[in-house]
Amino acid sequence: QVQLVESGGGLVHPGGSLRLSCAASGVTLDSFAIGWFRQAPGTEREEVSFISSDGTNTYYADSVKGRFTISRDNAKNTAYLHMNSLKAEDTDVYYCAAQFTYHSRTYYSRDPATYDYWGQGTQVTVSS
Repeated sequence: QVQLVESGGGLVHPGGSLRLSCAASGVTLDSFAIGWFRQAPGTEREEVSFISSDGTNTYYADSVKGRFTISRDNAKNTAYLHMNSLKAEDTDVYYCAAQFTYHSRTYYSRDPATYDYWGQGTQVTVSS
């Protein structure tokens, strides 16, 4: 059974930092691109960041560029989202997702419909 489990969310003051983790079980992540998305109840899902399976290609939404860093450690079967200079508008539930990219280790897709596995989400709240 494949599972993605996010952790590292919580309450942080504006300007603070958090590191989200996405740990996989039942699957070897080095054949998967990873995407981070966020969504608040009643709102549309928003893309945050993506990383190819080999870690060489990354993408950041304009809203997080320069503040967030996506990374992965395939040996630990885990991906990360390092979030710095957090703002109130970053408050959301953050989800990681894995996309099987057997055809290219440098590829990722920004389309959430192409992702095969999703985590349950972790809440990030930025508030003073």
